[in-house]
Amino acid sequence: MTADRPDPSGPSGLPGSAGSAGPADPSDSDASAEPQGSGGSPAPLSGQERAVLALERRSWAGPGAKERAVREELGISPVRYYQLLNALLDDRRALEADPVTVNRLRRVREARRGRR
Repeated sequence: MTADRPDPSGPSGLPGSAGSAGPADPSDSDASAEPQGSGGSPAPLSGQERAVLALERRSWAGPGAKERAVREELGISPVRYYQLLNALLDDRRALEADPVTVNRLRRVREARRGRR
C-alpha cells in the first residue's frame, strides 16, 4: 500500500525539500533553460533566487541563526539553500543583479577550494 504513504519529500511536503531532485518551482530552473525576454536578454532572477541573495547580504550572529532564517523565510532546508546559492554564483544574472555579494561569495568559495 505504497499509495497511502506520505510524500518522501520531507515533513513540509514542499517540492524542493529533502528527497526532491528538481527545483522547488518551475520558475527556479537553470538560466539556460529559461525563455529569453524581449530583446534577447535572459529572464530575471526568480523571487526565490533574489531571496537567497538577500539572505547572503545580511550579517548573522552565528550559523544557527542563518539556518533558522533559511527554514523560516524560504521554507527550504539549509542543504537546498546552499545548492541554490552555489548555482547562483555561476549565474551571470545573479552577478548582474548583485555584483558585490556574488563576487564576495565567489572569492570565499575559491579560497575554500584552494585549501582543499
